[in-house]
Amino acid sequence: MSQIGQRFEELVSVMEKLRSPDGCEWDRQQTHQSLKSYLIEEAFELIEAIDQCDDQKMKEELGDVLLQVVFHTQIASERGVFQIEDVLNALNQKLIRRHPHVFGDSPGYSYQQWERIKSQEKGEKRVSVIGKINHALPALSLARRIQENAAAVGFDWPNISGAVEKVDEEIQELKEAMRIGEKKKLEDELGDLLFAMVNVARFLDLDPEIALRKATEKFIRRFQVVEEFVHSRGLNMKEMSLEDLDRLWEKAKGGEME
Repeated sequence: MSQIGQRFEELVSVMEKLRSPDGCEWDRQQTHQSLKSYLIEEAFELIEAIDQCDDQKMKEELGDVLLQVVFHTQIASERGVFQIEDVLNALNQKLIRRHPHVFGDSPGYSYQQWERIKSQEKGEKRVSVIGKINHALPALSLARRIQENAAAVGFDWPNISGAVEKVDEEIQELKEAMRIGEKKKLEDELGDLLFAMVNVARFLDLDPEIALRKATEKFIRRFQVVEEFVHSRGLNMKEMSLEDLDRLWEKAKGGEME
């Protein structure tokens, strides 16, 4: 057996031990449902490691994501529905089946072929040209995926200028909805604006989910700089004017806070 095979079997055995009667109480209590939030959290921590170009952290976070796969599989094994071998076999077969241009005689990759194979796997008689929709995705990621799929079949702006003009149009429509003040209309127009912004991000080859996360983290860092400055001088943020706080904010942006 190869070193990889040995290490993988060891991981499966460790998880089986943790779930056993003489294992870990916390691990034994977990279910597929209780682990959902951990799977999402680990995926985002891996993304953070990738963004930071931190190879050591990425190695650790990949391990944490793999742990979630093995954890869910062990629970499924205890339920008698499938084993880790079934997961690996299904994945291997899927990769080969969905890449006929590598493992078969297809001339090359095409999005339409990929979606056709997926629909055949699931026994679907007809699948939308924008692909199977995974509604569990975060909203920004879902919008990006739908736009990418639509673009793959030709439904797209010829260049980024059309996408930017659409953003301007949606801003004006949101302003008009704000003038009217009807909540349902406001929600619709805000959604349209966000969707249009995702399109601009796609043309710039940027992930809107990651861009927004980075912007939020940047806001947190700057806010904490202002907060620490105010606290160090015995002041109370709630008692300061917006003008004073805005001046401190600008200094925090410029790295001038001392």
